[in-house]
Amino acid sequence: MAKKEHISETPATQLLRKHKVAFSEHPYDYEEHGGTSVSSRELGVDEHHVVKTLVMQDEAAKPLIVLMHGDCKVSTKNLARGIGCKSVEPCKPDVAQRHSGYLVGGTSPFGTKKAMPVYVEESILALETIYINGGRRGYLVGIAPAVLTDLLGAKPVHCALAD
Repeated sequence: MAKKEHISETPATQLLRKHKVAFSEHPYDYEEHGGTSVSSRELGVDEHHVVKTLVMQDEAAKPLIVLMHGDCKVSTKNLARGIGCKSVEPCKPDVAQRHSGYLVGGTSPFGTKKAMPVYVEESILALETIYINGGRRGYLVGIAPAVLTDLLGAKPVHCALAD
């Protein structure tokens, strides 16, 4: 039997286990500013199936989470229009960290410090399996996309731009 690398629990994996969500664990060598191109290469999966967790804020500085394909960017104009806000912008790293409780580069939408509305690019929900951050840099979990709507109440949006 292959030796399985032990990964310590994160608030994300604790939440997934508590809700009996099936997930696979995918540790990889984290590279500073490597993003989803590094994680998809390291795991040997299509970058389109790697989902990035972005902490953003609306014009009133209320935080929200956007889940986007690794190979796409968020159109903040389309997102704002889609969720009925005047504007949406990424949070500064220290602010994002304060809201989520995770280090930037290791942000998971599961088990965040603050409850925030979650929006997911609709085409993500059509994928069979997605790879999303498990709450630590260099650690993704493979899950069924339905978990995003079932567990997080993620609302589908159309705001993807090809990278």
